[in-house]
Amino acid sequence: MCRWLAYSGEPLRPSTLILDTQHSLVKQSLNSPLGAETVNGDGFGIGWYPTGTTDDSKPALFHSIEPAWHDENLRELTHAIESPLFFAHVRAAGGPPIQQTNCHPFRYENWLFMHNGFLGDFVKMKRDLVFAVDASLYPHIHGTTDSEVIFHLALTLGLRDDPIAGITAAVHLIEKVGREHGIAFPMQGTMAVSDGTTIWAFRYSTQRRSRTLFHSEDIDTLRELYPDVERLNLFGRNARVVVSEPLNDMPGAFIEVPESTVAIIGEGEFDHQPFLAEAG
Repeated sequence: MCRWLAYSGEPLRPSTLILDTQHSLVKQSLNSPLGAETVNGDGFGIGWYPTGTTDDSKPALFHSIEPAWHDENLRELTHAIESPLFFAHVRAAGGPPIQQTNCHPFRYENWLFMHNGFLGDFVKMKRDLVFAVDASLYPHIHGTTDSEVIFHLALTLGLRDDPIAGITAAVHLIEKVGREHGIAFPMQGTMAVSDGTTIWAFRYSTQRRSRTLFHSEDIDTLRELYPDVERLNLFGRNARVVVSEPLNDMPGAFIEVPESTVAIIGEGEFDHQPFLAEAG
């Protein structure tokens, strides 16, 4: 459906990952070998927390319906800014129209969210799910995607206090509503959410056949494995990236996130925890 990446670490120009890697996100927008669709040309977006932001700082957004591979503004912007935490997403529209309000990442206050996947037979569930969004949050749904509904359900169900609990409750509700409508596999995909300090990256589907998800190995380990790769000097010791598929072909550089798992990344550390491993 889509491809995405999320970076956390020392301030970095987003172009370093979005444009300049061997299998950069822009290259994946043209050809993503591990994706459900090999071309992701139905718009893109980036969201970033400026250097020096506080815990409640609002991230900046840039969305475009242009294919990422020929958008000059994307190149200008990602070379000009630096950020300690940013999201980037290239879209393959699975039904909702190609418009800026349907481009990821989505933002609410200091939170960013993006998704690769879909809700099965979303049209059957949409009314029930949208009506479950808190009335105060409903006006903030600007597009027509299932992804934006997932985000606002999670916000409704406690994401701001406990992101894992909020996403868990949202997925439980989606699967409950799906079963009520006779949908065998309501939930599919990988999701990333951040408060500007920590990234929570989820890999889950009702069918247990989720979209791919990886995160980078720590920089110290990579420098030991590849002492002659000068590019690694661009990254600080806290640098970590979560990606739909690896950005290079270096063995050991990227670790696959297991099925039904949430990867938690912050301040150079990462942890894996089971996520709805017994659900579905």
